[in-house]
Amino acid sequence: MSLRIGVFVCHCGTNIGGIVSVPEVVEYARTLPNVVCAEGNLYTCSEDGLASIRTKIQEEGLNRVIVASCTPRTHEPLFRKNCELAGLNKYLFEFVNLREHCSWVHMNMPEEATEKAKDLVRMGVAKASLLSPEEDLTSRVLRTAMVVGGGISGLSASITLAKQGYNVELVEKRGTLGGILRNVGRIFPKNEPSSKIMDPLIHEVSDHDRIRIHLGAELLDVKGFIGNFRAVVKTNSHIEELKAGTIIVATGAAELKPAGNFGYGQFDNVLTQLDFEEKYAANYQGLNKVVMINCVGARVEERTYCGRFCCTTGLKNALLIKESNPGAEVSILQRDIMAPGIIHEDYYRQALRSGIRFIRYNTARPPRVLGIGRVAEKVEVYHELTGKELSLDVDLVVLSTPMIPQADNEKLSKVMRIPIGNDGFFLEAHQKLRPVEFPSDGIYIAGCARFPASGSECLAQGYAAAAKAAIPMAQEKVVAEAYTAVVDNLKCSGCGRCLEICPFNAIDWTEPDSAGGHGNAAHVNPAECKGCGLCVASCLSSALFLKGYTDEEILAMVNTMVEN
Repeated sequence: MSLRIGVFVCHCGTNIGGIVSVPEVVEYARTLPNVVCAEGNLYTCSEDGLASIRTKIQEEGLNRVIVASCTPRTHEPLFRKNCELAGLNKYLFEFVNLREHCSWVHMNMPEEATEKAKDLVRMGVAKASLLSPEEDLTSRVLRTAMVVGGGISGLSASITLAKQGYNVELVEKRGTLGGILRNVGRIFPKNEPSSKIMDPLIHEVSDHDRIRIHLGAELLDVKGFIGNFRAVVKTNSHIEELKAGTIIVATGAAELKPAGNFGYGQFDNVLTQLDFEEKYAANYQGLNKVVMINCVGARVEERTYCGRFCCTTGLKNALLIKESNPGAEVSILQRDIMAPGIIHEDYYRQALRSGIRFIRYNTARPPRVLGIGRVAEKVEVYHELTGKELSLDVDLVVLSTPMIPQADNEKLSKVMRIPIGNDGFFLEAHQKLRPVEFPSDGIYIAGCARFPASGSECLAQGYAAAAKAAIPMAQEKVVAEAYTAVVDNLKCSGCGRCLEICPFNAIDWTEPDSAGGHGNAAHVNPAECKGCGLCVASCLSSALFLKGYTDEEILAMVNTMVEN
């Protein structure tokens, strides 16, 4: 069958058309080999533009389509889908990026940008001429989810999935469910006991016949891919394998214990906010002079992030002390108060009205906690706003510290092949485009495992992660891209470089008898491969190639550029 290529060049409003002469590029495209039609569109992604593509495919008998427009990251699926609607295999579509690769980087060079746009289109035509039709890969999905972590996020995710009819394997490393929130006395903003929220949720999860709970469990290994994960879990020296279609990571975080800072560990009456809640448990009698110090261990060189709800926690506990003893002197030493939103702002104003004193300090002159023996007696602080040195008598000093990553995050990252950010928390795929998702398909994240979050946020993220995890299980199958790496067994030398470099563990060894008599060779699992191409670039034997980006296709683009 002879090649019949259609080229569609987008103005993208003024993003491309304001710099590149689109009509000139269209006319040039018509002169290229095997191009039977070329046209310009104001917005190719609009319904008019998409309809034109479908119409031309059918009327002109196009068997290759090229769209020269903006980024493939957001628009390639849309154009591929419309090719399929017109009866053309979606892998016979090629995207040329004229916005990021041309007009945006050459805004002051319109003539040169137009010439470059022609080069890019010509290269796209050269590659499209060698494209071959492919079929998406389909695999079945187990209707079981594994939830790692039994805090409020993990519990909300588990019960949400169970109520939808899916089985849940709940893995918790502690001996009890509830996580760190179970140690909190009262929960903002209504100051209700945490047990009022956590106990019913724990009982509901514990009593549900679709949820199997593994307490005191250690996750040793995770293999597989979306739809068919296999996890090795050790519980009280007993090792078992759990199978799941999707995984939710809700391992939570820990409170920073600032040993050596502001007398913590030196004086018995210097506590963190969580220590305070556990020790006093809503019985605040005898507390007459309390000083709270905010931002202890947060927004500093070794921990640059804000704890997000440390200020709110301090406000809550300060108000509870004042409600119990209106005559108590409560001071909050702060760098600034983070109280975003109407609810938090009202809470802050309530604290002001109650008589709580707010004193601003600077990290250059931090507060000093002084005492005798094991008891702190005074806090000295330089008041930034008044310019005076203050000395405050204390019965109790409470330090507001941020949440920090769990100690085993790095280990879990390696076991599950999920990324960690610079601050030590797990890193989701994209905060806006793919929230509560990891780059690895089928693995999701919720709660403080991704970043410090309040109880209500953790609850909501548990619901969100469960909703995402339920999608592939509801469909009972997943469809993966056909553009994956492939191994030529006869060329493979068995060096193992590709196994080491693959970030998705998608490559393993074949059996000797299946390698064409060549011995052990690498084998790519197409269900796990994401088509990143790292293995292809690392192969010293040229035994690997990536569908849609073969050497022939890439060299065709290079050659047409050089020959011109």
